[in-house]
Amino acid sequence: MGNARLSIIDLAQGNQPIYSPGGDTVIVYNGEVYNHAEVRAELEARGHHFDTRSDTEVVLKAFLQWDTRAFEKLRGMFAIALWTESTRRLVLARDRMGIKPLYLYHRGRDLYFGSELKTILHHPEIERRIDLNGLGYYLALNYVPEPYTLIDGLEKLRPGEWLEWRNGAIRRDLFWSLRFRPDSSITLPDAKERLDELMRLAVREHLISDVPLGVWASGGLDSSTVLHYAAQEVPQLNTFSISFQGYGHDESEYFRTVAAHYGTHHEEFDLNPEHDLIDAIEQISYHSDEPSADAGALPVWFLSKMTRQRVKVALSGEGADELFGGYLTYRADQYAARARRAPAWLRRLGLGAARLLPVSDAKIGFDYKATRFLEGSLLPPAAAHLYWNGTFDARTRRALYRAERYPDPGGLINTLPTEAFACGDTNRFLWLDQRYYLADDILYKCDRMSMAHSLEVRPPFLDHRIVEFAATLPESLKIHNGTLKYVLRELMRDKLPECVLTRKKEGFDIPAHRWFRGALRPLMEETLSPERVRATGLFSAEAVEKVKRDHLTRRANLGYHLWGLLTLFLWMKRWNVQTASAC
Repeated sequence: MGNARLSIIDLAQGNQPIYSPGGDTVIVYNGEVYNHAEVRAELEARGHHFDTRSDTEVVLKAFLQWDTRAFEKLRGMFAIALWTESTRRLVLARDRMGIKPLYLYHRGRDLYFGSELKTILHHPEIERRIDLNGLGYYLALNYVPEPYTLIDGLEKLRPGEWLEWRNGAIRRDLFWSLRFRPDSSITLPDAKERLDELMRLAVREHLISDVPLGVWASGGLDSSTVLHYAAQEVPQLNTFSISFQGYGHDESEYFRTVAAHYGTHHEEFDLNPEHDLIDAIEQISYHSDEPSADAGALPVWFLSKMTRQRVKVALSGEGADELFGGYLTYRADQYAARARRAPAWLRRLGLGAARLLPVSDAKIGFDYKATRFLEGSLLPPAAAHLYWNGTFDARTRRALYRAERYPDPGGLINTLPTEAFACGDTNRFLWLDQRYYLADDILYKCDRMSMAHSLEVRPPFLDHRIVEFAATLPESLKIHNGTLKYVLRELMRDKLPECVLTRKKEGFDIPAHRWFRGALRPLMEETLSPERVRATGLFSAEAVEKVKRDHLTRRANLGYHLWGLLTLFLWMKRWNVQTASAC
C-alpha cells in the first residue's frame, strides 16, 4: 500500500503510513479527524502509548482497540485502508458524508482500491471500458451516483461504509447511515439555540491546524455563517472569493461587505476569458478522476489555485443547502405539486409558449427557468426534482448514445429507506440529495479541484452532529412561506449584514451559455467535432451536432449540457477509455 498526503502537519509528527507496535498492522489514510485528541485521551486511559501527535496514529490505534467500531468514534473526513499481515485482512472505510472518495475494483479474489480513480486506472490489469449505467446517470444528473462510476467494474465505497477483504472474501456494512425523524415539537427558538451550539463546536474543531488557514467567502448565507463562527475563534482570518464581473451576476458587493464586517485579510479573483480557461479545463480532465459535468468545477479550480498561494487549509460552506433546504429546486417541487393539478395538455401548451421566449445570455434566465420548470412538471415528482439540477431529458439521452437499457434517474428515490416516504415531500428530497447529489457532485467537485492544488477544504456544516440535528427538524423550519433555509437565516439575522440575508441565491457556475458562444467555442468545436464523436462508436454525431446547433443559433440555452459533453470527451481522450465495445 502507498500513501501521499498533504503536509498539513510535519512529517516528524507522523504524516506518513504508520505501523502498529510490532509492525503487524499498517494504515494509509486520506483526510482529517478533528476529535483525535479526544479519542487519543480515551485510548491512553486504556493503556495505549503514542509516538506522534498525528491523527493518523490515533485512527490506527483506535482500530486496534475497537476494530470496525472505531469508525463510529471519528468525527471528520476520511478514506482509510488498514492491512493486518498476520490475518491477511484488509479493512477500508469512508467518512459518513462522503467528503473523501474511495474507489474499488473487485476482480475474482482480488481487490484493487484507491482514493483516486486514476490510481486504479494506472494498473495494467484494469480495462478502461465505459460503464453504460454510469454514463446514463451522468448525462441525466450531471454526476454519477454511487456505487456507479464511468468505468465498467469500478465502484465507489458508500459514505459511512466499511469493507473487509480476507483471503478473497468480501464483507461490508454501514457504521453510520442517514435517518430523517422530523420532530414537529421543535420550535424555532429551540432550533436556533441548538444550531448555534453545534456550529460553534463544529467550526472550532475544523479550525484545528498547524498551518495557515482561511475561509472561502462567497458573500452568501452559508459561507458567511462559517466565517462568523470562525471569526469568534481566530483574531484575523484570510478570506477568498471569486466573481464573474461583467456577466450580470457580480457578487463582489456581498463578499466585500462580509469581509469588511469581520475585518478579514481578503483576496478575490475575477474569472473571465482573459485567463487561460482552456488550459485549466484540460487539466481538470486529469485531476477530476471522473469528468465533472458541474460547470462550477471551473471557478472552484481557480479559487483553489488562488487560495493555495496563501494558505494550506480553507473552510467552506458546502452542505448547508442540502441540510436546510437552500436550493430553488425545493421551492420548485412545491410549485410543481400545485401545477400538476392543472391538466397536462395545459402545461404542455405553457411549455410551448416558454420555448418561444427570447433566449438570454443570463446564467439562469427566465426563459431557462420557465422551460425547465414546465418540463419537470410533466414528470413524476422524483424525476422532476433530479431533472431540475440535471441536463439531458430521456429522449435526448436515447438519441445521444446507443444502449440496450437506459437507467431511470427517478428510480433513485426508491433506494431510500421506507421511512423516507413518511417524513414529508421536502424532507424526502433533502434525503435524496444528501445521499447522492451532495457526495457525488458538490463534495466531489470541491475535493478534486482543491486537491489538484494541494489545498485541504473542510466543510463544518457536514459535522455529522449537525447533519443528524437537521434531520430532526420539521419541514416548516427549513422552508417557511417560500423562505429557504429558514432556521439558518433566522439564526444569523442579528449577526450578518442585512444584504447577505436578503440577497437572491446565485449559483457558482460559469456563464456557460455565453462562453460556449464565445471564448469556449473553439474548444467545443474541436473536442465535439463529428469525426471525434463518430470515432467513439457509441455516440451519435448527428445528435451532438443538434445540441451544438440549437445552442449556437439561440434556439435554446444549452451551455450546461455542452459543458457535460465537453468534459466527458476530454476525459475519455485523456484516459483512453474504450467506448466502441461497450455498445
